[in-house]
Amino acid sequence: MQRRKFSREFKLEAARLVKERGVAVAQASRDLDLHENVLRKWMRDLSADPQHAFPGHGQMKPEQLEVERLRREVAKLKAERDILKKAAA
Repeated sequence: MQRRKFSREFKLEAARLVKERGVAVAQASRDLDLHENVLRKWMRDLSADPQHAFPGHGQMKPEQLEVERLRREVAKLKAERDILKKAAA
């Protein structure tokens, strides 16, 4: 069975269905053929950071981009350090 993928618009509409229209999470999840926990997570993600919620395929939140950049930089610095250690020995 393949994992289903949902668009950002679908997730936003599903969360709005519960928040703005007052539909119960259980009822909305049944109507949309989702597990309740999935819908609850979408709502939690949306309330935590509405602007950057559900970034999409291959896109990352700004914090994640910074972490990736720093990891690459650390790897580069470790390689340079190792080269200098070998040269000094």
